[in-house]
Amino acid sequence: MNTAQTLGVEPTPLALLLLGRDADPASERGVDCPGDLPAASDPDLVERARAAKARLGDRVFVLGHHYQRDEVIQFADVTGDSFKLARDAAARPEAEYIVFCGVHFMAESADILTSDAQRVVLPDLAAGCSMADMATGEQVAEAWDVLTEAGVAADTVPVTYMNSSADIKAFTGRHGGTVCTSSNARRALEWAFAQRPEGAGRVLFLPDQHLGRNTAVRDLGMSLDDCVVYNPHRPNGGLTADQLRNARMILWRGHCSVHGRFSLDSVNEVRARIPGVQVLVHPECKHEVVSAADHVGSTEHIIRMLDAAPAGSKWAIGTELNLVRRLADRYAPEGKEIVFLDRTVCFCSTMNRIDLPHLVWALESLADGRVVNRIQVDTETERYAKVALERMLALP
Repeated sequence: MNTAQTLGVEPTPLALLLLGRDADPASERGVDCPGDLPAASDPDLVERARAAKARLGDRVFVLGHHYQRDEVIQFADVTGDSFKLARDAAARPEAEYIVFCGVHFMAESADILTSDAQRVVLPDLAAGCSMADMATGEQVAEAWDVLTEAGVAADTVPVTYMNSSADIKAFTGRHGGTVCTSSNARRALEWAFAQRPEGAGRVLFLPDQHLGRNTAVRDLGMSLDDCVVYNPHRPNGGLTADQLRNARMILWRGHCSVHGRFSLDSVNEVRARIPGVQVLVHPECKHEVVSAADHVGSTEHIIRMLDAAPAGSKWAIGTELNLVRRLADRYAPEGKEIVFLDRTVCFCSTMNRIDLPHLVWALESLADGRVVNRIQVDTETERYAKVALERMLALP
């Protein structure tokens, strides 16, 4: 029985397509990955990756997000969440090439934080993020106009989640706001509200409504009535001027396609199936799921909690399946039972665009002196995005 079956999930044909078991050249968006590469499981491909990485030596630094496949993670010099990896890249100025095995917004952040002499490479340009794509610069500028017309923009501080494009980070920097991660969202919101007279300020939280709502209600003690959802596809966001004036949290209508799949039924089902199980979920999950869970935290928090858990404990984890599967394998020898919270497969399809064939292609190209799939943020956007990121770094 394979690990996915052990975790209680089965991949569907659609999931296999999304995981790259088939090809869709039209979706590659300019990536020319040679078609003669062997399958990812072919030992020759593993050896080619090792050889290319050895040829590059210290000139290359490979970053691997927690949600990446094992076949890719094995070549990562460091692993972590998006912001940790971007900082790790910035801490390696001697590396000429940063190969980011993650998604587009993460590579953008690495480019913003690294020096001009370093080049950031994303092995597959189709590795995007559905959440980040739910807020465009044009939409957010239009929303700010709506807030201005309602007379609330001056009292509003924008806070954007790390999982956003460089354009959104730059907008936040221009308008006096900051960036946050899932681990420091509370500190970011406390900072934002402190920028305005007590009781007078509000936050525009981009682009994940669930992280914003969960942080405001669970951590800051607000009520659900303090939160409104701005829908960029409706006139004026679907909100009246009075609703905007009375809100403390204006939440962008965005979400994570992975974490949004978990439901209250998932929690109830796993509790009935595994007596004594502890439910641990990511704060990008819906509010009712977070409220029903035993523990809530970022990917790094999830890893630390399972590491400290006693032998024989039982856990149902609500986050991306690659990470849950890896943790289940890691802690099985210690007698920790770790299962996936939902019965259906829940890989991040765009993260899984980064496979071994694309990584080999990127590394071999760099070793041959050809820079492929470079991610480069323009100077003006980088300037203001860095302002927002630096405000986050300065948070207590």
